[in-house]
Amino acid sequence: MLSALGCKNPFAPALDTSESGSTSTISDLKTVEGVFQNFQYAYVFKDTSIYGELVAGDFIFTYRDYDQGVDVSWGRDEDLKTTYGLFQNSQRLDLIWNNEVLDSRDSLSAIIVRAFNLTITFNPTDVVRINGRVNLTLRKDPVSEKWAIVKWIDESNF
Repeated sequence: MLSALGCKNPFAPALDTSESGSTSTISDLKTVEGVFQNFQYAYVFKDTSIYGELVAGDFIFTYRDYDQGVDVSWGRDEDLKTTYGLFQNSQRLDLIWNNEVLDSRDSLSAIIVRAFNLTITFNPTDVVRINGRVNLTLRKDPVSEKWAIVKWIDESNF
C-alpha cells in the first residue's frame, strides 16, 4: 500500500496554489444571510481572519456601559483587537442567531436587528451566557457586490 502512495503523505495534502479567486470566508458575502453565517462561523471557530472580512474599514461598534451610564464606541482596529482577545481567552464560543426583529434593506444598505444567544466558556467553572440583540447596519460594495458591517450597536443588557 505504501508503494502505491509513493512519497505522498495522505494525511498532509499538498497546498492549493490555484488562483480560484476564493476568499477565506465560508459563505458567500454577496448576501446578508452569508454575513450572518460567516459571523457565526468566526465566533464558533474563533477565526479572526473570517471575522475581519465582515467589518468595513469605517466600522463602528457601540455598546452601553451601564456602570458609567454612557454609550461607548470604537472603530474597526479596536474591535478586531477586542475580538481577538475574546477568541484567545475563551475555551469555547457558541453563537446562535434567533429571530429578526427588524429587516430594512435596499440594494446597497441594510439595517438588521436580530436576537442572539452567546455562550462564552472561559473554563469549566466560568461560563457566561448573553442573550440580546444586535443592531447591524450593513453596506454592499457596488463593485465586489459583497456586504460588510459598518455599524454594530449592541442591544444586550450585559
